Amino acid sequence: MPAAFLLQQTPANSIALFAPYLLIGVVFYFLLYMPMQRQKKRQQEMLNNLKSGDNVVTSGGITGTVVAVNGDTIVLRVKPDNLKLEFARSSVSSVAVPEASK
Repeated sequence: MPAAFLLQQTPANSIALFAPYLLIGVVFYFLLYMPMQRQKKRQQEMLNNLKSGDNVVTSGGITGTVVAVNGDTIVLRVKPDNLKLEFARSSVSSVAVPEASK
């Protein structure tokens, strides 16, 4: 039997060809897509629950206290001069947790 004949065997099942690709797709779904969707859902929930008096940090790094929430905009009071700035609600990156008094 020639050696070339032994190397030209075809796979018995066509699903075996696609199994590695399906496995990679499933891994990407569970490791990348699902956590991104959960994070996006938590961020949207946090933005919807903003209320007056919350201490927030914007995506630009400005920290302040929410004074008013008007639809898609919020008004922040920024220290030390109690300056009031208006931001898009989507620019809020997180709600700051107040530090424990020492």
